[in-house]
Amino acid sequence: MYLHGFLSSPFSQKANESAVWMAEHGYSDYFHCPQLPMEPYEAGKEIQAALERLHGEQVCFIGSSLGGYFANWAVEEFGGKAVLVNPAVHPYIMIKQYVGQQRNYQTGEIHMIDAAFGEHLKTYERSVSDPSRYWLMVQTGDETLDYRESVTKYAGCAQTVIEGGDHSFQGFGEYLPLVWDFAQGGS
Repeated sequence: MYLHGFLSSPFSQKANESAVWMAEHGYSDYFHCPQLPMEPYEAGKEIQAALERLHGEQVCFIGSSLGGYFANWAVEEFGGKAVLVNPAVHPYIMIKQYVGQQRNYQTGEIHMIDAAFGEHLKTYERSVSDPSRYWLMVQTGDETLDYRESVTKYAGCAQTVIEGGDHSFQGFGEYLPLVWDFAQGGS
């Protein structure tokens, strides 16, 4: 299950790359990418509803940016594994920079972000109970988030730290075979 980031959508580049790779390998039925509502409580409800539609299937989340934050929450609440791509670690602090009208990068939809978003996001913060269930992928050139926060939070988890790059995680598609292997029980 791909969980997109803040002001993003299932039409993001990484979501599309994931969907195409899964289709090319005959795994289309296993790819799910819900449109997450902007409001954190609604996003959490949508993730839970998407999991319920899978009727207990084992899930590996690919969470990008804010989607990584939600993926951490989902693994700790519902089980499964997560590949966290340049994940947000403390989005409830950073959201203050986005209070007001914000435009979705793919859809152009306008969202109103208010101060309550931070408190709502904070309720989804979870610690890592089992490091073997996570794989952190970060690029040091991330211009949006400090990769070192992720490296610290996910210490003990599998980590791929790439010098350079950016918040979009350049070259993500090259890692999809390894993501599939991790989802299937590899490390």
